[in-house]
Amino acid sequence: MAISNIYLHFSGNCEEAFEFYKSVFGGEFSYIGKYKDMPQESIDWAYPDGTENFVMHVGLPISKETMIMGCDVLDQGDDKFIIGNNFSISISADSKAEADELFGKLAVGGKIILPMKDQFWGDYFGSIMDKFGIVWILMCPSN
Repeated sequence: MAISNIYLHFSGNCEEAFEFYKSVFGGEFSYIGKYKDMPQESIDWAYPDGTENFVMHVGLPISKETMIMGCDVLDQGDDKFIIGNNFSISISADSKAEADELFGKLAVGGKIILPMKDQFWGDYFGSIMDKFGIVWILMCPSN
């Protein structure tokens, strides 16, 4: 069964925000990675100068079932930081088949942001904006 979590978007202060959330909820980050940590051969774009220390992804478990996740938006192409729209819904599926099915259904009438594919960090991952303007991130372990 799919699990959903909220994914928060920031404009260069994601790490600061998540340090604050960690002080509120306690616990430890499940992962924190910067754009400079991405293997360049795994991406077909470059992050803008000055953003290498921006957060590419961070996760903070806040309960047994719930995690808040986030990143810094790079403000390039269609990827723009806008207060009020700075979140998405993350769905963790049990299998690639479930992720593909949900992705396909959510994409009807919407816009594919990143097609589902295996990523360097070990997840099968993709994102879409549905026909109502809500961004969905879908993932599951690659294996």
